[in-house]
Amino acid sequence: MTTILADCKTKMTNLNLKAIDEQLRDAGLKPTRQRIAIADILFRDGHKHVSAEDLHEEVKKSNIHVSLATVYNTLHQFTTAGLLQEVSVDGAKTYFDTNTHEHQHFFLEDTNEVMDLEGISIDKDDIANVPDNMEIVRIDVVVRLREKSSKA
Repeated sequence: MTTILADCKTKMTNLNLKAIDEQLRDAGLKPTRQRIAIADILFRDGHKHVSAEDLHEEVKKSNIHVSLATVYNTLHQFTTAGLLQEVSVDGAKTYFDTNTHEHQHFFLEDTNEVMDLEGISIDKDDIANVPDNMEIVRIDVVVRLREKSSKA
């Protein structure tokens, strides 16, 4: 076990450190203490959607000292490495999704939550009028929801 992993072992619980170390290395990222702590929180409980601010709060609750800037940088590094998918809402709010398979999202306006929208598939071949010198990289659909008003 590397020194980085040994240092983190006493601060983290419910964690397969070797798997996180390998996942980061396979993605071309050095497994630093901060990256391991962030990866543990992101990937330990299945798929989730998080903002950088919410993740920073979770990291702080785990008694790991990481700045918000480090959380942002790490999330973007994980996204570039293919470990996360970025979900933009209104251009001003960004969430990061641990489910990197192509899928769409619901955005719950009342609670600022993002949820997977399953059962809808938009194929790149179905998109018309793409300029000849361009290609579709990814299709992002966010369906915005809010509670119905209870007007009588």
